[in-house]
Amino acid sequence: MNESDSNLSRRNLLGLTSKAALAAAIGNEVLAKTGDSPSSGSPSGDKARKIINYHPKMKYRKLGKTGLILSEISLGGHWKNRDAGSFWRDFADEKVPEDVARNRTKVVSACIDAGINYVDITTGAECLAYGVALKGRREKFIVGADNHRLCLRRPENVNVKGQTRNIEECLRHMKTDYLDIWRVQAKQTGRHKLTDLEPAVEAAEKARKAGKIRHFGLSSHNRRWLQQVIEKYPQVEMVVFPVTAMTKKKGLPITKENIAEQEQPFPNAKDRTVSIFETVRKHNVGLVTIKPFAGGNIFQSFKNKAKFPVMGVGLKEENDLARLTLKCILTRYDEITCTVPGLTTIYEVDNAARASYEHSLTITPAEREWLEEMTGERMAQLPSEYQWLRDWDVV
Repeated sequence: MNESDSNLSRRNLLGLTSKAALAAAIGNEVLAKTGDSPSSGSPSGDKARKIINYHPKMKYRKLGKTGLILSEISLGGHWKNRDAGSFWRDFADEKVPEDVARNRTKVVSACIDAGINYVDITTGAECLAYGVALKGRREKFIVGADNHRLCLRRPENVNVKGQTRNIEECLRHMKTDYLDIWRVQAKQTGRHKLTDLEPAVEAAEKARKAGKIRHFGLSSHNRRWLQQVIEKYPQVEMVVFPVTAMTKKKGLPITKENIAEQEQPFPNAKDRTVSIFETVRKHNVGLVTIKPFAGGNIFQSFKNKAKFPVMGVGLKEENDLARLTLKCILTRYDEITCTVPGLTTIYEVDNAARASYEHSLTITPAEREWLEEMTGERMAQLPSEYQWLRDWDVV
């Protein structure tokens, strides 16, 4: 996308008075070659130029009714921190450390070169870091963001004032005047009433009218609650939930006669309904999937405990497993718009992008056997904080 074409400032957004006009402005007609299919194929000419960071080898998919076109491999906001953990919660005095700023700037540059065009952000520290990394090139990325301390997970935030503050803080930390997607986070346990989403819906509509957000989405770790929300609130344009290489789609129909009673780790999760993949398809809701590497746990067999900043290209076996995992997810589910692995180095960016460049190629039986063996072994030994992922094996 040319800079002159992509200058969607708050003033520009206010001039787009309908969703149809907004969709046209970002070029959702790029899918004309394949109709309503999530995958865009390989557009060229004017259609290709309408895709942000277009790369001829990258595959792109439409994010449901938003009309946004995302690279099917995109960027997760999390990445290794100094304790070898998976994400940064806070920075002292809201100042991004120099090494972090340098790392994120390099990674974002590598993503732009690779054709990656979406980043999914969930903490205040991540907003600060990507605000620095995107300085002077904000229009090069589609940004989905939320602040995990200000979201719906805390009861005191479940009101319009609290969720308006959530949006404003994301904007302030990123030093931008709009978010492409505000994707508010719900409680991981699903201990919500359906009406708990209403303050966020109202805050989103007000922010959209003010030109501060373009689209509204939701992330949750509770499948049944998320399905109910999609069915009740048409304002939800995209959702975020976990998918690993072990995730399988439910068969249809699901009845008492063909599914066994299973213990579920969270309330409201006992679910005899259709697959959540069918729910997002029915309602034309975009789908961004997280945790492709189960929070990094699938790599534990390689004893990779490297702390930030991670150096070098990494182990071949680890890179192979990462790439095969992403290829498996993308080839198995066409309801998915993109998956967002956390990427700590430019080498990880290159490796992840190759999963899209190559994913039309068949995964060999030997590769699939190795992938299932490695992933199954690690998923069976998930630490306590990731046991909830087991509830996403069959969805």
